[in-house]
Amino acid sequence: MRRSAPALIAAALGVLLLVDILRVWLPSIITIFGQAASTPAELMGAFALLWFVLPLGAPALFRLLGAGRVTTVAAVVLVGSRLLLPATEGGQAQLYLASAGLLAGLVWLAGLATTAPVAVPGVVVGLAATTVLHTALGTYDLVWRGNVDFLVLVPVAGAFLVAQFSAWGPYRAGPARPWLLVGPALLLWGMLAGSPALAATGASYLAGVAAGFDRVAVPPAGEPLPVTVLVAAAVGLFLATGLGPVRQRLLRWLYPVALLAGSVLFALNLPLALPFAMLLAAAGLGGCLALANASAGASVVDDGTGGTDGSTGTAGPSSRPGYAALGGTLVFVVGAIGYYAAYDIGYPNGAFPVLVALLVAVLAIRAPVATGAVRAGGVLETDDGVRAEGVPETAGGGVRAPLRSWRRTAVISGTALAVVGGLLAPPGADAAPTPDGNRVRLVAYNIRMGFGLDGRFDLDGLTDVLAGQRPDVVVLSEVDRAWLLNGGHDTLALLAGRLGMRYTFAPAADPVWGDAVLTSLPVDSAGTVVLPRLGAVTGAQALGVVLRIGGTELVVVSTHLQPPPDDGPVAQAREAARYAVELAAGRPLVLAGDLNTQPVEPAFQALLDAGLVDALAADRPLPTSPADNPVEQIDHVLVAGGLTATEVTVVPGTASDHLAVAVTLTLPG
Repeated sequence: MRRSAPALIAAALGVLLLVDILRVWLPSIITIFGQAASTPAELMGAFALLWFVLPLGAPALFRLLGAGRVTTVAAVVLVGSRLLLPATEGGQAQLYLASAGLLAGLVWLAGLATTAPVAVPGVVVGLAATTVLHTALGTYDLVWRGNVDFLVLVPVAGAFLVAQFSAWGPYRAGPARPWLLVGPALLLWGMLAGSPALAATGASYLAGVAAGFDRVAVPPAGEPLPVTVLVAAAVGLFLATGLGPVRQRLLRWLYPVALLAGSVLFALNLPLALPFAMLLAAAGLGGCLALANASAGASVVDDGTGGTDGSTGTAGPSSRPGYAALGGTLVFVVGAIGYYAAYDIGYPNGAFPVLVALLVAVLAIRAPVATGAVRAGGVLETDDGVRAEGVPETAGGGVRAPLRSWRRTAVISGTALAVVGGLLAPPGADAAPTPDGNRVRLVAYNIRMGFGLDGRFDLDGLTDVLAGQRPDVVVLSEVDRAWLLNGGHDTLALLAGRLGMRYTFAPAADPVWGDAVLTSLPVDSAGTVVLPRLGAVTGAQALGVVLRIGGTELVVVSTHLQPPPDDGPVAQAREAARYAVELAAGRPLVLAGDLNTQPVEPAFQALLDAGLVDALAADRPLPTSPADNPVEQIDHVLVAGGLTATEVTVVPGTASDHLAVAVTLTLPG
């Protein structure tokens, strides 16, 4: 029984490291292997799936070499890969080192299931810890922070390895069901229930409603407190339900229903429902894990009946939990890649989180119901028919519950740490200076979700490109605020904070991916219109923001046109121009963004036909894509209402796959 605590600690810290690897590996699939969508989505999916199929050979290694030995070696490789990631400086080295770390992490997880089934509650704590840390970092991962990463990670990695070595020993494997749920739980927690970036986005939509704006998001007043409270509530609910005993039969249904309800709300893409979806999913997911875990037996020293011996390599029926854990991770990768590949291939993707939640719910509801006796091996079967894991026998023949003593501590400390972590998140920069007179510096930039050509999350590079132009208004395309595929960052809030600007955000593909306007000017009003899709894979919108410069109003429209297959975005261009001209109603107007059309093409002509003027015409050619060898002019600034353009420049840089376009606009009069 002495190894139960180290196994729990190893599980929690190992999950923390595995999630950290995933936050690098997932975007590397898109930006490095996928090469900015030039690689077919099907090929990217096959490559991603490969790294989750390879670990299926791990149980055979356990039987051949000993589960304890293989698991510990995998833990060392996991730590080594994670420590070396910042030194790769992106590219193929980052992709394959992250892949090696992922492979080792999955083998470690299978070994954990095989040798220490009591560690499932540690997985719950580990998932909660990932959210606490991500909140404290403002969703800006340590791996991208250079020396700071090494200073923080070394103690965590050391504690993980110490716990792993201490936990190495013979155990009897428990049921496979709890381990089958780890992969789906990892997906639902990272995508929905435990995402601080999703919490920030949801809070910003509520702030937009409070400000009287039309279907757009703005920073909530008093940030980060509203976000912190939401994250703390999600973490507290998850720990309370995930670590607590299930004493009422009614909860066997309420937890799965709550999880399904949260997943459905998320899948419906309702921006104002995001906070409620997150809380429902957090409570339901924790409860479902507790329900499944209630069927697991205590971990005990092998009595020679087929348990796993870490030193001799013998293994009986204990391979099932390892295969279950790996099977659950297959659900993770299929669900994650399937959900996000929809934005490349084009199909409804809302069913993916719902189906994963349904799988978790069914397995939780169908967890074995016990009869109310205490059995040998430390399995406590309560009067209401639910068995609790990790209840070892005492010397006197009775039982005790080691989880009970630290469950309350975990819930309280986890919630408190989420609050403190949110309040300690890096503050925004000082406010940017407001423009003098009637001149406004504007920059239009497609930021590719924050990832540079080297595949690294390059917040510093983006900031340098923009801050170097001393802009008053920034128009952003491809803004990601919470996609798990890209690491779960709130790129918009991070960038706005560094520039000292307030943002206005409008959704396009879904509530957390779209376009934005950053500005140091007062915002009088804001709204958005959905543009016709016409077969285009990713949705598009036009965000209209009315700014005030002294006594003059300036209308700024941010859009990212999405061409339908084998055609140009003519219909979208016409609708965006119509919306912009009607919104401006004769006032000075600028429409800017990644328009995915060149000046000689029909879609660009449609913008000119609406009365807009090409602000960059006198300075062309101005190719903006791709950033390392620009040949296409697809990022544009168009004006009306008497605006004139000067000081046009294309800003060099590799912080995105596009170059930024900067221009000084002079208001009439």
